[in-house]
Amino acid sequence: MDGGTYTLVLERASGATIEVGALGAIDFPAGWYAYTGSALGAGGFSRVDRHRAVAAGENDARHWHVDYLLGDDATGVETVVTTAADIECGVARRLAEAVGGAVPDFGCSDCGCRSHLVRCEDRETLVAAVERAHGEASACG
Repeated sequence: MDGGTYTLVLERASGATIEVGALGAIDFPAGWYAYTGSALGAGGFSRVDRHRAVAAGENDARHWHVDYLLGDDATGVETVVTTAADIECGVARRLAEAVGGAVPDFGCSDCGCRSHLVRCEDRETLVAAVERAHGEASACG
């Protein structure tokens, strides 16, 4: 599969404070989270497979902010992808507007966004917002 933009949707059954690399300690209440990233390099969406391995406990290496969250009691990881499109920031901004709950500075150290991670109480609401954000961002180019 070609690369593009992806959003991981995951659940935290319980709250925790997690050390997230250079960001330091962040409180993550229980609930549903959506992290948006890009996989535009030669490996394409193999990055998503790597994230899934971290979530499953099959890979302990933490390269990206989301790896710290995935490696600490995250379950129910689902993925929404838009192939061959660099719409990462557009999706992240739309999600923050739609559901709020943005975790400041998370996953956006290489862009000007406020965050690439949002939290929502309800899975169905969050998944619908993710799908809508991917559709709207890809329609805008």
